[in-house]
Amino acid sequence: MKLLLDTHIWLWSLVEPKRLNARVLKELQNPENELWLSPISIWELLVLCEKGRVAFNEEAETWIGKALSAAPLFEALITHEVALRSRRIDLPHKDPADRFLIATAKVFGLTLVTADERLLGTRDIAVLANRQ
Repeated sequence: MKLLLDTHIWLWSLVEPKRLNARVLKELQNPENELWLSPISIWELLVLCEKGRVAFNEEAETWIGKALSAAPLFEALITHEVALRSRRIDLPHKDPADRFLIATAKVFGLTLVTADERLLGTRDIAVLANRQ
C-alpha cells in the first residue's frame, strides 16, 4: 500500500506514536508499504511552528532535516496536475494544505492516513482513519 501521511500523522509517528491506533501503527511499520510525504506537510509544520502551536528544542528546519533523514519517505511532488486538481476538491472548509493533500492522494493513487474528521469522508480517494 502507498500511504500519504497527513501532517499530524507524520509528526505523531515521530514524537507521539501512542496517538496512533493499532491499525495505523501496523501499516506504518509494514516494510511492504510505501510511506509518502507531501512538501505541503513541511510547509504546514513550519507555519504551525511560526504560530507557536508546535515547538521543538531546536530550529524547526533542523528538526525537519533530521526527521527526514531518520525516517526517509517518498516525496509526493506538487506537480501541475496536483495544483490544478487542488482547485476542484469539494471540501466544507478552505484549508489549502488539505486541498493539496487530497489532490496529491488522487493524482498519485495514494491512501491518505489521517485523524482529521473533516477529511475522513473524502470521496474519490482511499483513506486510512486514525480513530482511537
